[in-house]
Amino acid sequence: MRVIAGSARRLRLITPEGNDTRPTQDRIKETLFNMIQNQVPGAVFVDLFSGSGGIGIEALSRGASKAYFIENANSAYKCIMENLKTTHFEDVSTVLKQDVVLGLRNVHEKEVDIIFIDPPYHEDLYERTLSQLSNMDYVTPNTMIIVESALDLDFSFASDYGFEVRREKEYKTNKHVFLYRKE
Repeated sequence: MRVIAGSARRLRLITPEGNDTRPTQDRIKETLFNMIQNQVPGAVFVDLFSGSGGIGIEALSRGASKAYFIENANSAYKCIMENLKTTHFEDVSTVLKQDVVLGLRNVHEKEVDIIFIDPPYHEDLYERTLSQLSNMDYVTPNTMIIVESALDLDFSFASDYGFEVRREKEYKTNKHVFLYRKE
């Protein structure tokens, strides 16, 4: 896995061993960042269930002003720390080794611009995360929430938490769902 574009372009990132994390493929990551390239510069970016930190690091490399990484697994946390050192993004990063629901309470920003959610598939973590985000003042109608999920997951439940689906991008095995707080 590598950083695709920006100031840390081509730098290799390490990933946790085993099957507990599922790094976003470079091709899919590139497509995603091409879609959001105008929103990233200067953004406050939150990478949930961060794994290796590859998505948040890509955002920093492309000009995000700050990134939060929330990850509970020990091996993944160590990878994030090592990858931030490799890319020299320690100064603009906050890494929270916590459960996502608790970690979201420790994001201290007036407004967050982009939140990326990529939990283990087929768990209730999507609903738990959106439920917690619905209570956070830093999630405004301008905050873009991007969820990576299995193709067959229906996000109609998001409206129960005050969010609306504005866009979906499908790939061969998964999809990105773009959510915003209803105004």
